[in-house]
Parts: sequence; structure tokens; C-alpha cells
Amino acid sequence: MPPKRPKSRAIKQKDKNKETPDEGAPESAHPDHIFPLVLTSVTQEMFGCRADEDVTGDNPYKLLRKEDIVQDMKSRAAVSDFSPVKQIVLEYPEDELLLVFDRDFTYGQCFYLVLTVEAKENMMKSPAQADDEEELMEDEEEHVVEPKTPKSHPWISLGSEQEIEDESLTQARPQLRYKISPLMRHCGAPVRFSDGNDGYVECPSYEDKSFSLTQMERSTSVQASRDTTHSSTQTLWKYPKNMCTQYEPREFSPEEKEHLLRSESLRNFITSVARRLEESLQQNILSDVFCDDWTVLCEDDGVPTGKTETQLKEYQSFMDLHFSKEKSISHVHWHPSISGVIAVAMTERLSLEERIDDSTKLLLNPSYILFWSFTDPINPQFCPSDPNIIAGGCLNGQVVLWDISAHVERLQDTRSGSDNISNKPDTSGVIPVVRYCAVSGIESGHKAPVTDIQWLPETFEVSRLGIPVENPSRMSVQMVTCSPDCCVLFWDLRPPRVASQSLTDVKQKSEEKSPENPHGVPNTFKHLNLTWKPLIRVTLPKIGSSGEYSPLKFSFRDNTVDYVTGDKPPQDTGREGFAQLRVPSAKQQKPLENISTKLYVGTEDGELIYTDWKMEKDNDSGRLFSAKPTHQFLTHHALVNTVSRSPFFEDIILTVGSFGFAIWKEGVMSGPILTSACSEIVCTIGHWSLSRPALFFIGKEDGKIEVWDLLQNTHNPSQTQKISTASITCIRSSSSSGKHHLLAVSDRIGTLHILQIPWTLRKSSSNEKQNVRKYLEKEEERLEYFEKRQIKHEKHKKEMEAEQLKNKREPVPLKQVEELEAEALKEYQEFLALEKTVLKNMGLLTQTMDL
Repeated sequence: MPPKRPKSRAIKQKDKNKETPDEGAPESAHPDHIFPLVLTSVTQEMFGCRADEDVTGDNPYKLLRKEDIVQDMKSRAAVSDFSPVKQIVLEYPEDELLLVFDRDFTYGQCFYLVLTVEAKENMMKSPAQADDEEELMEDEEEHVVEPKTPKSHPWISLGSEQEIEDESLTQARPQLRYKISPLMRHCGAPVRFSDGNDGYVECPSYEDKSFSLTQMERSTSVQASRDTTHSSTQTLWKYPKNMCTQYEPREFSPEEKEHLLRSESLRNFITSVARRLEESLQQNILSDVFCDDWTVLCEDDGVPTGKTETQLKEYQSFMDLHFSKEKSISHVHWHPSISGVIAVAMTERLSLEERIDDSTKLLLNPSYILFWSFTDPINPQFCPSDPNIIAGGCLNGQVVLWDISAHVERLQDTRSGSDNISNKPDTSGVIPVVRYCAVSGIESGHKAPVTDIQWLPETFEVSRLGIPVENPSRMSVQMVTCSPDCCVLFWDLRPPRVASQSLTDVKQKSEEKSPENPHGVPNTFKHLNLTWKPLIRVTLPKIGSSGEYSPLKFSFRDNTVDYVTGDKPPQDTGREGFAQLRVPSAKQQKPLENISTKLYVGTEDGELIYTDWKMEKDNDSGRLFSAKPTHQFLTHHALVNTVSRSPFFEDIILTVGSFGFAIWKEGVMSGPILTSACSEIVCTIGHWSLSRPALFFIGKEDGKIEVWDLLQNTHNPSQTQKISTASITCIRSSSSSGKHHLLAVSDRIGTLHILQIPWTLRKSSSNEKQNVRKYLEKEEERLEYFEKRQIKHEKHKKEMEAEQLKNKREPVPLKQVEELEAEALKEYQEFLALEKTVLKNMGLLTQTMDL
């Protein structure tokens, strides 16, 4: 707490002859209980006693801690301004000394230190104030004021009544009267309501400077609380020892073996236990005798210990001041074979207008793909066949390939520890920058930014007609990209077939020594650089109208590499393996019938379309063209940012866009089986859990993550947690080991958050997958029942309209027409009489107007 502030009034001294120096005495003569000091500006800054700032003439006192003065004398020794009174300070009995600012230099210096406790208390008690209070009490006793009754005085005008009169509202003219009534042809007319499909009009709020208020005063409060900490300890075995043992079995001799096999005791033993042995074998088939019952009980309880943790705990955060500055993270991907390594794609945090204005500046400031490691903190997609091959999409529509095989040892060393890193010859401490191996031709690629990229699995490849065929090389050599330029492109990493080139020329070129590369870029994809063209171009024409859809995300059924995150050993294809492969001819390709060619695509307008990537041939011209999508759904009000299949159910798709999400089932074309309620905050990303079938994560624009559990709640998230102050851009989970389940979350300001998933969110129950399947089947049945009822209602509505139209066409008898006119005239006269009565009661109808 701050020291008690002494009063600024001069202290009334009991003995003025002793306290106040004589007029003829020199300035150096001072009382024994004080000591004048000269404090430099450095000392004043250290102790917070700057002249005319911290201490003034009205407030000249400052309490100094004895411990701080002693520490200053130890650190600065003779240079310290308190060295002349070192012994007195050490012997001072209390913890605080009083320093007085002498503005008038009464004792020759600008400060003096009070050396005794008595003098300090006298100055702090302010006896002058006590004497003043005693005198005031005596004066109050002598002069007792008697209460007087106030007398009234006549009112004197100062002009306020004129202001009141000017501000008052007075009637300057007679009031106007209006009579409003509907047209006679509209009275009693039938009213027909219909559904409107015109959408909605957004009326956003805006700041009006005319009514903006400036807050001049605010009431705030602060509550002090102790910080809570979580700590743990683990005993490590730091002295492992390698031990081994060797033994030899004791065996019977051949004569003993022959004797035992022919003995009567062995025959009787086998006969007695044969029945029990058969029963035991049957029990082993019916039940697992090696199952640990305690582990099963633990799985049913859902928690390994007594304390349950439900919140995501931040494990580590990554941000580079050079490569991540003023950039946003567009995509995150875990390394498929090296655990603890994650790749992050960085992009400029600019709007479309800013990108156009600063296009020249962006060329000079390239974006990077950063690799982070948990042990050594230093829109990619790893190839499933060779994790050293990375593919990425650019804002200008180009597709880029990298080969990081030369830096794999560095990534593996960061995982193994700092001891291995110190043995490497890299002593510069500079993060290496890997240049790309190949980039597609800008004239034959996308015309807009690449928004999604996925590798085709090793099990098949696609021909030029879009037909799935057998992949003889068992390597992932094709990928798929999409862009808002209304195209989905298929790319092949192998060199195209050239008919005029012989096999001898190919062999000679492969044996030629590659030219020197000053940048150290591998020649893995040298055959594709700047000449790479897509194998297939799939367009998305609109259903029932002209124009095309603008895809942002896509998902196909047989993509088995979306969630591969385990330690999968890369295939040794060689750095020239892709260059040696060739696109096979159509005669050599064997079609596969069990591969689905259907594709779910999320568009820029919030639509989800279901289409086939197979190309069709025009009978007249023979040209290949893309067929129109078979179905189109409008569920989201803005762009779709996630189209993801469940890792447990290949026919279940999660889509996220605008203010909600939806879950679809492939084959159900009547709509989504589950739709969320409209959220207040925009949803930016969605991701399925890799360990629990019923769990998925939703990222929000306000930096929060929602955890949804289909078996717990379907209308509200099971929990919500604040991760960042900026918008969430990407979510990726990893389950490389049984103990650590990590969740990578990136935000718009370029920070990567690694969160540890708690036990309750990563451990599934024994029958969770079956329960989720049953729930989805019930939702599918509900949707089918609703669709049947809707068809039934529409059919009934059409029958009613047809019956009404039939009744209108039948001729109406003349007598019936006269009766209807008479009833209508009678109702009109009753309406006029009622109107006249109401107007008279309200005083709006005078006698003259009545006539």
C-alpha cells in the first residue's frame, strides 16, 4: 500500500529555539535528527521522489523502504547518495525512513533524511492540525449559532419565463381533419395468402456521428484474487541398463520320449482331459478370455481418474515474428509420418481491394509454408505415397509442388531432441527456405484463387474421360483442385506421353547428368515446371438456368487419405521416380466398377451440389463436356467453407457455412438429415473428431470453438471455449499416439494454437458408433416421413383447387344471383349505419355534414 501522505502544512514545533535555526546561523547548521542529502536524478527516478513531480512544496514527504536503501548502497557502493548515512540507516529500527523535500534549501540541500523514529512520528502526526482542531472546538463552544427561520422574499424575474415560453409548443393554426376509408370494391373481398420466396433483405446497423456520445465518466471496480496454478511431477528413470539372459531347455532323451508316448499314464491323462479341453476351446470361440475386464469398466465410465477434464487445454502456441507478421493462416496439415511436426500455409491478410492496390508489393513479399516442431519451435497437402512431396494452391490459380526430402533429417532431429540437433553441422541458426520444384502454367490453370486441393488415393487413378482405372504403380500421382472460376481440375504428376519420342531417347535423357542447380532445388518435377497442364477440366453448369456454379470446397467418396495421420513409412520411390513414370495408354488402363465418381461441391453462394466428374462425349462433334449436376441444395446463406466426410461413416458429410452447419447422407436427396439453428456468430470452419464418431468441432468468427456431440445435444453445443481474439481459420486433429490427442487451431492473425484434447472428448464408448448410426437412420426415416406428408399435402391441395375451379365454371341460377346481390346490399347498408354511428360518437360528424 502507498505510504501515508503527511499534511502539507508546516509542523508546529514545541521548542522553536531548538528546531528552527537562528537568523544569523549558517545554512549548514541543522538539527541532529535530520541529515541533508543531495540526490541525483538517477536516485530520484529509482526511489520515486523526483523534485516538483513526485514530491512538491505542498507534499514534501516520501517514505523510503530501508531494504531498498541498503540494496542501493550494496550495488553502487560509494557512488550511492545514501553512503554518508550508511551506518545510521543500518541501525535504524523500523522498515521505512522519512525523506523530506526541502524546496527552500533551509538546511543547504534540496532533501533531508529524518534519522530518528520520534522525529518521524512527530512529523507524520501533524500536531499543527491537532492544535487547529482544538482551537476550532473552543471557538464553536464560544459562538453558538442559533437556528433562524428563513423569510420569504418577492420573486424577481431574470428572463427565464421568456425562455420557457419560447420552448413551449403552441397551436398556431386550427387542426386538420382527415377521413380515411377503403374503396368499396375492396370491402368484403376474399383474401388469399401465399408463401414468399424472395429471400431476405439485410439492414445492418451503422454508426451515426450525429448521435454519438462521448463517455466522460466511468465507474469501474477491481477485485483482487490469487492466481491459480496447475502443477504436476513425474519420476523419470534416468539410468536405463541393458540386460539379457540366455537359457537352454531341458529335454528328454529319445528313449525317454518313446517310453512316455507309449505309457499307459499318458493315455489315461489325455482321455480324462479331452472333454474339458473341447469345452475350453468352444468357450474361447464364444468369448474373449484375454479381455481385461477392468479396462472395459474404465471405458464405460469414460474417465481414467477421479478428476474429469472437459476443456481443451492449450499445449503450445507458435508464431514467427518474421514469416507470420501481418499474415493469416489459410490451411494446416499434420505431417503423416513424423509425429510432432505440422505444416502451416501463410497468406497475406488483405481484402480484395487491398490486393489489387498492392499487387506489386505482394510480388516482393512472398508467402511461405512454415514447418513447426513441438521440441524445436521453428494450404499444404502431403502426398500419401511420399510425405516429402507437398502440393499447394496459390491466389493466382497456380498449383505448386515442393520436395523437402533434403530436410527430412532436420525435421526428425527436432522430434528426437536437442542432443541430436547439436551434432548436426548446421550452426548458422537460420531457418532454411525450400524453393518449389515445379509450378503449373498460369495460362492453363485456374483463373481464381485455389480454395481446395486433395490427393487421389493410391488405389486408383482417373483417365482422361474421368473413369476410375487401376493404378499399377501403387503411388499417388494425381490430385484434384477447385477454384471459384467454376472449374474442378484433375492433375497428373507424371510426364505426358509423347508419341514421337522413343524409349532410347527417354533412357538417354534419364542417364544424362543434370545441370548444376544454384538454389539446390531437386529435379523431381523438372519435367512439369511451367508446362504442367490439368488432365481433366470439369465444369459445373447450373441446373435449369444459364451460368455455372463457383466451387469452394469438395469431397469425393473414395478419398481414403483425408484423415491419414499415423506414422506411415514413406515408400522409397527415389527422387526420379515420378519422372520415370508415364501416363499409360487408354488400352492398358483397366476400369474399376466399384469406385464412385460422385462429387459433393460447396459453392460461393451457399449451395451444395451433387455431380459426377465423368466426361460425356457429344454425338455430333465428338467433344468431351461435363454433365450438369444431378441435385442442388440451398441450405447456407453465404459461402460454404467446409465439406468434410466423417472418418467413421463414408456416406456422412458435414458442411459449414454462414451462420450454421448441416449433416448430409449420400443417397438421401431430399435435404440434410440434420440442420443447426441460426447462430449469432458466423461459422468459419468445421472438423470431425478422429477418435469419437459423434463428435465434431465448429470454429467461429469471434475466436471460439464449439464442441458438438450428437449423442448429447443436437440443438446446442456440448461446450464452447475461447481460443483466440481473431477469427478461426482452420482446425486439424492428430492422434499419432494413444496418450496425446492434439488439436491444431489457427487464427486470422497468424498464430497456431496446439490444444490437448481431454479424455472425455477423445475416448469413445464401446457402442458409440452403433448409437450414432442408429440416430442417423432415425433422422433419415423422419426426413422420408416428412417428405411423404409434404407430397400428400400438395396432392390434396391440387385436388381442392381443381374442385374450386370446377365449381366456378358451373352456371349460377338467376334466382341465386339476385339473392346474393340483396344480401350484399343489406350488408353494405348495415356497414354505412355503423360507420355513421361511430363518427357521431367521436365527434367527427356534425349535423351539417349529416345532412
